[in-house]
Amino acid sequence: MSLENHAEFKLSITKALGDQLAAALKKLAPAPLAMENIRALRPLPGVYQLYKNGHLVYVGKADRSLPQRIEKHFRKISGRRNISLDQMAFTCLYVDEDFGAVAPERLLINEHRGQGQVPWNYNGFGNNDPGKRRDTTEVDEGHFDHDHPIDLEYRLTKLPSQCMEAGEALPLSQLLQETKTHLPYVFRYQASKEFDDIAVEFPDAETTADEALKTIAARLPDKWQITALPGYLIMYPKIEDYPSARRYYRSTGVVDVW
Repeated sequence: MSLENHAEFKLSITKALGDQLAAALKKLAPAPLAMENIRALRPLPGVYQLYKNGHLVYVGKADRSLPQRIEKHFRKISGRRNISLDQMAFTCLYVDEDFGAVAPERLLINEHRGQGQVPWNYNGFGNNDPGKRRDTTEVDEGHFDHDHPIDLEYRLTKLPSQCMEAGEALPLSQLLQETKTHLPYVFRYQASKEFDDIAVEFPDAETTADEALKTIAARLPDKWQITALPGYLIMYPKIEDYPSARRYYRSTGVVDVW
């Protein structure tokens, strides 16, 4: 019997790496997505997995700091409806930064996608500010922002101006900046020097995002509008309808669309 003295062999290093990453993460017990667990992490690069009710829903990577990246997801989820941080957990691996060139998160996504997992990697969950071009795009069913729109009842409890004396006024520009900084979702607006000269009395210390936006809108010049889109807020000097708008805040009052 004669034996062949040659054959084809394909070395799949990337698949081997993906298998090893998935196996290493599988050995870890998911921890609740809570700040004490996030702050216990070392500020190193790596990959991570998010779980909702025990199901793997998202794989991501942090090029510099795992806790910094995971905290962004914590904040995002904390400001959304139809979802709770109590449902969420995570695992992560510190990965040598030289490993970044092989896109470790992509290896994990490919590993899990065939099993019907990581749906949030394909529904817009990882997006930051999508840019002005997306403002007029209708958000489809199944998109993360459609299923979990921003929570306008989110409580703003850390604004510096909440330490002011009752009845004391501050510039509208300051209130806008404070609100933008402390909201757990994007608030994109066009700055204007005239806001420096508009005084506004801030609501009480237990104010919600909705109440703060009403306060801001009431002091806006004519033709300015704040629009609550499914995933973020925008404010521009133009009264305009948006296909996916949930609510409009104007100097004349609030208009609910959904």
